[in-house]
Amino acid sequence: MLTFNKNYFGLTILIFFIEVLIALFVHDSFVRPYLGDVLVVILIYCFLKSFLNLPVLTAAVSVLVFAFTIEFLQFLNIVEKLSLEKSKLARTVIGTSFSWIDLLTYIAGIAIVIAVEKYWLKKEIKAV
Repeated sequence: MLTFNKNYFGLTILIFFIEVLIALFVHDSFVRPYLGDVLVVILIYCFLKSFLNLPVLTAAVSVLVFAFTIEFLQFLNIVEKLSLEKSKLARTVIGTSFSWIDLLTYIAGIAIVIAVEKYWLKKEIKAV
């Protein structure tokens, strides 16, 4: 189960740099709020697959549940409840504003992952 996959790790690094560039230089109403959220679940998926040899569907659903959990914590204002509102890192990593649309962007990102894995990489899509 524990492994190292250099291809997924390379994608993790690449997507991370794209996310950083978006965060630093893109201040629009589409790329940053929507494409950034689509990419973040792909980033987490690639990171997970870098170190764990999980079936595609298991990894994808796990990432989606994680993303939904973070979004739900935003709904609960967890940053403020933990008195971390002055922490730029906490506000960036956890986030501070819940959005139903974010849930859709996470689903879109995971759908892209599954489509790429199944049709481009020809992997079998199954759970454990």
